Amino acid sequence: MVPTEILLRHRDLNWISFNERVLQEAEDADNPLYERIKFLAIFSANLDEYFRVRVSQLRQIKRVEKSIRKKLALRPTKITKEILELVKLQQQKFGEIYYDQIIPELAQNKIFLIDREHFNADQKKYAAAYYYKEVASRVEPKKGNFDEKEKLFLENNLLYFAVTFENSEELGIINIPSDDCGRFVQFEKNVITFLDDIIRNEIQGIFSDEEVTGIYAIKLSRDAELYIDDEFDGILAEKIYDSLAQRTDGQPTRLLYDALMPADVQKKIRKLLGLGKIDMMPGGRYHNFSDFFSFPDPTNNPKLHSPVLEPVKHKVLENAKDYFSVISQQDRAVHFPYMSFGYVERFLEQAATDPDVESIKISLYRVADESRLTNSLIKALENGKAVTVFVEAKARFDEENNIIWGRKFEEKGAKVIYSFPKIKVHSKILLVIRREDDKLKNYAYIGTGNFNSKTAGIYCDHAVFTANKQITKELSRIFQVLEGKLIVPREKHLFISPFSTRKNFSALIITETENAKAGIEASITAKMNSLEDAEIIELLYKASNAGVKIRLLVRGFTCLVPGVKGISENIFITSIVDRYLEHGRIYLFANGGEEKMFFGSADWMTRNLDRRIEVIAPIYDEEIAREFKDILNIQLQDNVKARIQNEEETNAFLKKGKGERSIRSQHEIYEYLKKKHSI
Repeated sequence: MVPTEILLRHRDLNWISFNERVLQEAEDADNPLYERIKFLAIFSANLDEYFRVRVSQLRQIKRVEKSIRKKLALRPTKITKEILELVKLQQQKFGEIYYDQIIPELAQNKIFLIDREHFNADQKKYAAAYYYKEVASRVEPKKGNFDEKEKLFLENNLLYFAVTFENSEELGIINIPSDDCGRFVQFEKNVITFLDDIIRNEIQGIFSDEEVTGIYAIKLSRDAELYIDDEFDGILAEKIYDSLAQRTDGQPTRLLYDALMPADVQKKIRKLLGLGKIDMMPGGRYHNFSDFFSFPDPTNNPKLHSPVLEPVKHKVLENAKDYFSVISQQDRAVHFPYMSFGYVERFLEQAATDPDVESIKISLYRVADESRLTNSLIKALENGKAVTVFVEAKARFDEENNIIWGRKFEEKGAKVIYSFPKIKVHSKILLVIRREDDKLKNYAYIGTGNFNSKTAGIYCDHAVFTANKQITKELSRIFQVLEGKLIVPREKHLFISPFSTRKNFSALIITETENAKAGIEASITAKMNSLEDAEIIELLYKASNAGVKIRLLVRGFTCLVPGVKGISENIFITSIVDRYLEHGRIYLFANGGEEKMFFGSADWMTRNLDRRIEVIAPIYDEEIAREFKDILNIQLQDNVKARIQNEEETNAFLKKGKGERSIRSQHEIYEYLKKKHSI
């Protein structure tokens, strides 16, 4: 049991600090213009999901009996107010970056993003023609008082205009169908406008019976109604589940509205949607900046974009005719996006057509749309292979696509297993069983990232192909657990959540602590997405106080507070936000001079340790261990994109020392792998 006095940050507040690091990248003039625009889109998309899931969860906790909240030291109202104050400041900064930096820099590069007020006569004519040809059939204007007969309903995260009139108390609502029409419209080659302004230009004609006095963009975020069991169990989880079962369509969580909207109109909409004042978030003229992922570049100017990096060719896998042969000889590591995801696809393509392969087993957390990988699984079924696919039906916001693909695999004859109640399968594992010399031999792939070629091009992940009997035997047992053939996998080498990961990581941290007390050099180096588990944090604090040098790379939020005298002064944390999303997990323990290194799908979060099927694998191959350690060390030396996570949460950049060269780790890793794998 973790002591209540243990020093812990609130994860939802520290997440705001992570999203600020994203905003810093948008502000950084050293980044190419379209890279900065991309970071504005990432910031916006992150915030939308945050309100749908995390803030929604806080709202649900507020509905739980006060005595239970007090017992669990939960303060949802206080935390929500702090979140909104921080988000408002970030939104202001967002607006300053967009209007004062991005728009002028676009204009300097002969790209003009204009609004309706700046349409010339020809553009107004074009806008009207475009509206009636492409947009009119997709908008659904409504006007009324939206009383009990016709309630005001706004779909989650879609764009709308709220329209006011000169001589009427009625409200006009019109959708902005950006999903169907795209968000941006090009007039001439270098002149672009929002779809919003195409519609705004026609609104007086749409509501022709009255004079329009105001047009205000609004967007509603709704409760995702998901993943309560990621964080809570027992009485609190049941209370929240009960409240979720009582309603449909997701409770409104946040209304983002044009700050120019009059107070009386704000109040009217707030009451119609059943929102509290705390749920109202003023914004700018435009919402859904995540649409800027698709912002066009009519100039095709390469200087405005990050340079395209040719994938590093793996020195063995690139020209391998037989993957089974080269994996039998030695484990093979791949690193995305520096290398091509095609290596995984080629391995599966060979397995699908190899007459000696008898079965393929894979866990899919986020299934891509039709791809070489999904086609290979279907080809394997057509060739008579036994294919078992575990599909995670509760993968956040990918549920529908995952289930569709599960059904496709089933129709072709695969054995498809869906999620278990209150547990996710988050592991990234693949097992191919092949008959060789009249015996069955296992080949495995273990990774930190999803089996998804799209995300493999933008997420930094690590993976290993192996035929190691110790590893593949235990991996086979995991699939037997998923298939219901085993209850508990027996393992000595793999860490498998929820069975052994917590116990094994705890033991490794305790060993470092004891070694430090005994005067033996002790250290822990770990790279992960998030750090939240209170028991692990307490062990790290104890290790720090014993003299263990702890160096962490945490991309997202952390509940551990580093650098506090008498608590965590031997813990130093940096976070890297750069062109690619850091997604890999690597754990390195000094172990008295005989280092132990692990990698896999689990962060040090309670859900990853106790409520998900996760796989953490040891790295036994010495060459791969050196490669992973070199990559880790390059990231520890980053002095361009690394921010210090300190007690004050300032997000200060890690500065290079006098005489030191600049090290941007993602660039350095690419060059390192190019040199190491030169053919």
